[in-house]
Amino acid sequence: MKALVLAGGSGTRLRPITHTRAKQLVPVANKPVLFYGLESIASAGVSEVGIVVGDTHAEIEAAVGDGSAFGLRVTYLRQEAPLGLAHAVLIARDYLGDDDFVMYLGDNFIVGGIDGLVERFRSRRPSAQILLTRVSDPSQFGVAELDGRGRVVGLEEKPRTPKSDLALAGVYLFGPEIHEAVAELKPSWRGELEITDAIQWLIDSGRAVEPTLISGYWKDTGNVADMLEVNRLVLESLETRSDGDVHDSELIGRVAVEPGATVRRSRIVGPVVVGAGTLISDSYIGPFTSIAGDCRITGSEIEYSIVLARASIDGVRRIEASLIGHDVEVTPAPNTPRAHRLVLGDHSKVQISS
Repeated sequence: MKALVLAGGSGTRLRPITHTRAKQLVPVANKPVLFYGLESIASAGVSEVGIVVGDTHAEIEAAVGDGSAFGLRVTYLRQEAPLGLAHAVLIARDYLGDDDFVMYLGDNFIVGGIDGLVERFRSRRPSAQILLTRVSDPSQFGVAELDGRGRVVGLEEKPRTPKSDLALAGVYLFGPEIHEAVAELKPSWRGELEITDAIQWLIDSGRAVEPTLISGYWKDTGNVADMLEVNRLVLESLETRSDGDVHDSELIGRVAVEPGATVRRSRIVGPVVVGAGTLISDSYIGPFTSIAGDCRITGSEIEYSIVLARASIDGVRRIEASLIGHDVEVTPAPNTPRAHRLVLGDHSKVQISS
């Protein structure tokens, strides 16, 4: 079995962060989301991985390399534009050959890994195995319809009127029959080759398509709220360690201070991870916060947030539920007449309390 990891999307829902960074490399608990998926694939005993990349290929290739750090052998497959999940299968045809494969969306997060899913596929050998989870707004996902016996009878991508609340999670397992299905596809109303249409082709052709209802946790980390929620979940299992320089400070609960970090005259209430080379002084860091390496937080309060590398927060009270990008500087506004001075990039979103 091989793996096909999709890492070519543009990440429009995470702008402006993704104007300058691949969405799959935005960190959760100081580790890129993509890395969790690669680790799950390796744990399931799959070692040959094709990563579909687009405009951010250089950054992803630099981060993942040849895959040896994960126990994988990685091949990069260029996709000129994100033209649908089935299009990714189409361009990977030569790489995949006639092997079974697991298709994993690089910005998805599944707690517990995929070991059991891969084992079930290998033992039962359907043409496709899909993962389903119940969601509150199925119109944002591919949706599956099951009959009274729990068999898949219909699939639809982002339906205006969903027939169920069962969304397709971002992991699929396929036999080589999927290539025949993909070859028959025409672009959908969204202008994409939909994997839901390909799976529907398998169903209509009498091929075996098995559903697995996820009992654990799954998230598509496509927006800030979901990123923060996944960060919270991962930090729940954080192991306490203090490998940095901590003095005149109080660390409460699960707090990880990485080598080279400095904490002075501060209070940190975990779970919190503080990256290597970061300075925290005269500050309060609240629960479910990840602070990357080489940041500087002084005289400030922050909680339930993700702070990316080399960011600086000085004299600000109070920050929460925030995603702060690389090399960002956050400082108090000057005490001037009530006005806001803004320098904002394209597609920015700003909330102002006034």
